Amino acid sequence: MKEFREFALKGDVLDLAIGIILGANFNAIVNSLVQDIVMPPLGMLLGGADFAQFDFLLKQGIPAGPYGSLEAAQGAGAVTLNYGAFISVLMSFLIIAIVLFFLVWGINRFRSRLEEGVP
Repeated sequence: MKEFREFALKGDVLDLAIGIILGANFNAIVNSLVQDIVMPPLGMLLGGADFAQFDFLLKQGIPAGPYGSLEAAQGAGAVTLNYGAFISVLMSFLIIAIVLFFLVWGINRFRSRLEEGVP
């Protein structure tokens, strides 16, 4: 038990735990940004469509379509290719990747300035 406590209380493990918790919350923020801020104007530009509802029907359900929404199609057992949801997730990934790129870039720049002695 003593060895486990020493392991769990090491700085690296605590830093990792904090990073995971912050990462999960950052993911929620980015998902909200994409779903609530970015996608509505995009949907408006595309004729007022809800981006998450963009799908391609692969197989009819029972009863057969047309279906008023993606949820109705899935409720009927239809098989759909949900490309709108995929585009939303892809946009979330791109936003996270850009933010992390600039974060790492800034940290590396700060470190190199510290090594050079420039404040």
